Amino acid sequence: MTSKYFRDVDQKFILSRKRYKSPKCNSVHDVTIWLSKAHLVNAVISTIFKRLGLGLITLFLVSIIIFSAINMLPGDFGQAVLGQAATEETVAVFRKELGLDKPAFFRYLDWIGAVAQGDFGTSFSGRASSGIDRSRPVIDLVAPRLSNTLFLAALTAVIAVPIALFLGITAALWRNSWYDKGASVATLTTISFPEFFVAYILILLFGTLWPLFPSLADIRPDMAMADRIYASILPAATLTLVIVAHMMRMTRAAIINLLASPYIEMARLKGETPRRIILKHALPNAWAPIATVIAFNLAYLVVGVVVVEVVFVYPGVGQLMVDAVSSRDIPVVQACALFFAATYILLNLVADIIGIVTNPRLLHPK
Repeated sequence: MTSKYFRDVDQKFILSRKRYKSPKCNSVHDVTIWLSKAHLVNAVISTIFKRLGLGLITLFLVSIIIFSAINMLPGDFGQAVLGQAATEETVAVFRKELGLDKPAFFRYLDWIGAVAQGDFGTSFSGRASSGIDRSRPVIDLVAPRLSNTLFLAALTAVIAVPIALFLGITAALWRNSWYDKGASVATLTTISFPEFFVAYILILLFGTLWPLFPSLADIRPDMAMADRIYASILPAATLTLVIVAHMMRMTRAAIINLLASPYIEMARLKGETPRRIILKHALPNAWAPIATVIAFNLAYLVVGVVVVEVVFVYPGVGQLMVDAVSSRDIPVVQACALFFAATYILLNLVADIIGIVTNPRLLHPK
C-alpha cells in the first residue's frame, strides 16, 4: 500500500515535469530542485525589474537636481558671448534664440522630453554674436569623449581588480603578519590622499624626476592601442591607488569572516593547508561581497574620473564637462552630468544583482 502511494506521487511529479517542460526530473527530489531553481530565477527577475523601476525614478529625480543646479550657476551665456559692451536688448534677443528666455519649468520639460527620445540638444559653443552658428549636436561632442573615459576606466579596472584580489587574499592568508600590516598601511595611506595630490606626486616622480611616462595624456583617435595604453598609464595608476584599498580590505574581511565557519574548521581537521582552505573553500563563498564592492568601485571609476582627467588633460567626459561649465555650455553640462548619474545608477544595479545571484538570502531580508 505504501509503495503504491509513493509510486502515484512520483507519477504526479513526472506529469508536472512534462507540463512545465523540465528536463531530467525523474523523481520527487529532482522536481523539487527544479522548482526551487525556477523560483529563484523568477525572484531574481522580479527583483531586477523592481530595481530598474527604482533606478528610473532615481534618474528622474537626479535630472531635476542637475537642471536646477545648472540654472543656479553664476554668469550668463548670452552675456559671455556678446561681451560686456552688448546692450540688454541684444542680450535678450540672443537669449531668445537659445530658448533661455522661457521659464525654467518649461525648459526642463523640453529638455527631459528630448532626452527621452535620445536628443540631447545642440551645444551652445560655436554660436557668435555675428549670428554665425557653428554649433554641433551634444551627442557628437560627448560620444568620442565617452569612449576615452570608458577606456580609462577599463584600463584601471584591469590593473586594480587583480592587485586588490591578490593583496586581499594574501593578507588573509598571512593575517596579522608584517605583510598584512604593511599592505593595510600602504593602501590606506594612498586612499587617504585626494586624487589630485596622488596625481601630482606621480607626475613629479614618473614624469619629471624619472621621465618614464608622459605627464599629459595626449590621446588621439588614430593612436595605436599600445601608444594609447602608454599615454594613459599615469591617470590609470592614480585611479588604481585610490580604489584598490577599498577592494583589498573588503576581500580580506570577507575571507577572514568565513574562516570562522564550521566547514572551514572541518577542512582544517582534515589536514587542508591554509592556502587550499582559502582558495578552495573560503574564496568561492566570499564572492558575493567581493563582487559587489568591485561593481561599486567600477561605478566610482566612471564617475570619479573628473579630477584625474583635468589634472592630466585627459580628453574624456569629465574634462569636457569642466570646459562646458567654464563656457556656460548648458546642454553639454546637462548631458555629461546625466551620463555620470545614469552610469552610477546602472552599475549600482549591477552590484545589487551580483549580490543577489551570489547570495539568494538577500531576496528575503529579515
